[in-house]
Amino acid sequence: MKRIAVFMLLVAFSVVCTRPAQAQRTTTAENMRRSRKEAEEQQKVLKKLSKKQRKAMKKYDKAQRKAAKQANHK
Repeated sequence: MKRIAVFMLLVAFSVVCTRPAQAQRTTTAENMRRSRKEAEEQQKVLKKLSKKQRKAMKKYDKAQRKAAKQANHK
């Protein structure tokens, strides 16, 4: 009798444990949405970094022009 009760509890527990796994499965629409969002975030990061790089290049060019101008005046 105890074996049957333990077996029934084991079966019930295994059924309960398999339910959340099925709920966590993602659909193709969710995957598409997630990948699109990640791509947008990646583009945003790349845009921000390229803007920073452009700014640094402008600053460098300005410093070079200033140095050349000072060298010509001396």
